[in-house]
Amino acid sequence: MSKIKLDLHDIFNKGNAIETELNRVITEASEKGIGTVEIIPGKGSGQLKKRVLRFLEQKHIRRLYHRMDKDSKNWGRLFVYFKKK
Repeated sequence: MSKIKLDLHDIFNKGNAIETELNRVITEASEKGIGTVEIIPGKGSGQLKKRVLRFLEQKHIRRLYHRMDKDSKNWGRLFVYFKKK
């Protein structure tokens, strides 16, 4: 099963770039049948992770993926799972 990894450390303070990259990887995974997207907002203050979670909960984004998990061992990482096509 293939996976896409998105590390947001380099663009954490660039608002529009964050949304653009999240849209890009979610759309790419959905269109190409990728099984998992790993998103790394990092630990920091938690604000970036909250922003990513709000993005993932939008109705038009939510219907593209099957489920989302927070990594229990590393709270600076999220996994988004897609249904197999």
